[in-house]
Amino acid sequence: MQDAFAYCADLVRTNDRDRYIATLFAPAEHRDALHALFAFNTEIARVRDLAREPMPGEIRLQWWVDVLNGERDGEGSANPVAAALLDTIQRHKLGTAPLTALIDAHRFDLYDDPMAHLADLETYAGETSSALITLAAQILTGSNLEIAAKAAKPAGIAQAVTAFLYAFPLHAGRKQLFVPVDLLARHGVALHDIFTGRASAGLNAAFAELRTIARQRLCETQECLAALPPEALAAFLPIALVGPSLRLLDRCDAFAPAEISPWRRQWLIWRAACNPARIAA
Repeated sequence: MQDAFAYCADLVRTNDRDRYIATLFAPAEHRDALHALFAFNTEIARVRDLAREPMPGEIRLQWWVDVLNGERDGEGSANPVAAALLDTIQRHKLGTAPLTALIDAHRFDLYDDPMAHLADLETYAGETSSALITLAAQILTGSNLEIAAKAAKPAGIAQAVTAFLYAFPLHAGRKQLFVPVDLLARHGVALHDIFTGRASAGLNAAFAELRTIARQRLCETQECLAALPPEALAAFLPIALVGPSLRLLDRCDAFAPAEISPWRRQWLIWRAACNPARIAA
């Protein structure tokens, strides 16, 4: 089993560096479980890239649902991420419902249907990023889930919206759209212009509105952080990148987002670990 957890750690270190750095500030006895949870998330989030087509992607996602439902014991134990996740679920008494909901939310990724409404985007973010923070907090604390979930919901939305702003050029290039259609329409942006790579004042205004929404959710997170038990804070450390990222995006065109350098990302997470008030700053 330790080999499975080591595999998960390597997977997260390579594909989800920010969350991996955050786990270094968690108690050592919980890091394996966090790596298993985040490795599972990595596997689900990259299904479209690995499967290329919707049907193989659906098959991959359904396999994970079957594993969580105990229907593929042999196959699950042979897969290092699945084996480590199942062990983590048992040890930390994680519910499988939020994990299944996370998988179901990512079915949207497999298709080119645009995100219709802002409410749909927030629901997606809540079932993915917010749920992941809540589950990580459960691993770290084993209790106080109501308090953690209250903070995790806006934190995950802020994190996901910011991530979609950065991923916009990639998504637009493959005619995939996470930016809500109703928000684009409000600013007079045509989908055709997006998919042909045309920047416009309307698109930049729509992105400014999304950044405002992310900041509002960040403020809500800040209001909740003081009530969190200290041992849960490591689950929220990647949120420390949201505020600085939004400030950087304020100066960027929608098709050319500038990213925070790797060393500064590590420093921002370290700074938040030393001073939790910086998590949602």
